[in-house]
Amino acid sequence: METPIQLSFPLPRSLDARIYLHLTVKSKAILLFLTTASMEEASSATPLGSFVYALPDRYNPSQPLSTALCTVEPTLEFTTRLAKLLARKTQRPTYVGNSISFASTGLGGTVEEEMDAFKKVVEVTLSQLQPILESTQSRANGAGTE
Repeated sequence: METPIQLSFPLPRSLDARIYLHLTVKSKAILLFLTTASMEEASSATPLGSFVYALPDRYNPSQPLSTALCTVEPTLEFTTRLAKLLARKTQRPTYVGNSISFASTGLGGTVEEEMDAFKKVVEVTLSQLQPILESTQSRANGAGTE
């Protein structure tokens, strides 16, 4: 599954903004880019935001390791949490670029609005990664080994 998946979905608690997702799954890593735009802004370029690399820790699987490769303070925590979660769930190195803006949400980016967006991004991304999760689980259980 090395063909990029590109899709969009509404930004929770926003009237017209959407989250745009670009997901590429390589044999050894996952690459995810996220941004937001309203219908008027959809054709204009958006800055990168934060870019974080996370990888599973085989000695402590519940705590993936991460490093920020590019930091933009308003997006850093969201990006780091997402990269670590995906690395832990997929057991693959994960790169996440994020420039999601909460300026168009009802209250301008409260913790609740950010958590709603995080949950939605995780839900959509994991649904797209389901085949990888299933193959990772089958390998962990010893299925398919000879």
